Amino acid sequence: MAAGASGFLLKDAPAAELAKAIRRVQAGERVVDPALAVAALAEGASPLTAREAEVLSAARGHAAISDLAASLHLSPGTVRNHLSAAIQKLGARNRAEAVQIAERKGWL
Repeated sequence: MAAGASGFLLKDAPAAELAKAIRRVQAGERVVDPALAVAALAEGASPLTAREAEVLSAARGHAAISDLAASLHLSPGTVRNHLSAAIQKLGARNRAEAVQIAERKGWL
């Protein structure tokens, strides 16, 4: 939603529910699956900065720091710093675990 989506439903939502949601969005409303809304509110806001989330998201593929840095147009040291901050904020042991935690909480 923060990226501009007007609605969000689970991928297994019934076709009738999807059609209704599309009509509501077309009418200017925002549509969010109630169960997803409750889960998001229970998790709270992400502790990650936008850049930390971007770097952590790019790290999903387990690329080397130098590859991540090149793809993000950052220095390797900056990538390490962002990954380290994200790992610490999420209480993870490593970047793979940080990615899993952030994905599970809906922050990536």
